[in-house]
Amino acid sequence: MRVLVTFAVDAEFAPWRKLRQFDRMEADGCPAFSTTIDGMRLDVLLTGIGGRKAWIKATKIIWNGDTEICISSGLAGGLREEHRPEEVFVARNVHPSSWKTVVHSAADLVDIAAISGAKIVGDLYSADRVVLLSSDKRELGKVADAVDMESGDVLHEAAAFGAKVVAVRAISDSVEENLPLDFNRVTTDTGDVSMPRILGEVAQSPASIPALIRFGKQSRRAAEKLAFVLEKIVTQLATTQASDKAKAYTV
Repeated sequence: MRVLVTFAVDAEFAPWRKLRQFDRMEADGCPAFSTTIDGMRLDVLLTGIGGRKAWIKATKIIWNGDTEICISSGLAGGLREEHRPEEVFVARNVHPSSWKTVVHSAADLVDIAAISGAKIVGDLYSADRVVLLSSDKRELGKVADAVDMESGDVLHEAAAFGAKVVAVRAISDSVEENLPLDFNRVTTDTGDVSMPRILGEVAQSPASIPALIRFGKQSRRAAEKLAFVLEKIVTQLATTQASDKAKAYTV
């Protein structure tokens, strides 16, 4: 079995690399990593923020028809008061902003994520821009529990290839919070965060520094908690695969 996990940026993935050794590889210019767990192949791909172009380009190399499971992971914004920063959740449904459809997470994968420590929520909305204001989050909260920018396109494409899919993410900011910077202005065309642009934004609004530091700490802790949940999920998937193989040999 082959499992693919996607993140937008390395900061979301970095805590997991502290728990497990991954080998670095390249997927047509997109950073990618791979490891094996009890015979199960695990690939990780960094798509970039809102990285639909990177994702489609990378599938030409990383996807060869034998990937059975795709997990879209990383951070997300909370859209309702009951979803707090640093909570890890699994979404039953994902709503891509660019497709008139709903992508449904596989029920067995939702169950495994829940057993591994993720909170089950109904709906994740994938926006085409970073949602900055609390007022806009509350409006989106009428239709979804959380918001990201990648899961919709990633899981729509993966499901089209025949994979079972699921979205497992961690809350970086609550519905009550305005984001400290306009992250739409500091993201490059390739989906990377530009440090010079961040410094430029901070220089124009130095009062945002305390909120930016708080957001950074929340995001780091959320990514760390996400790593532990993902580790449990993939370990369970590998254990299930090994058990199924053992049963097949004894039949």
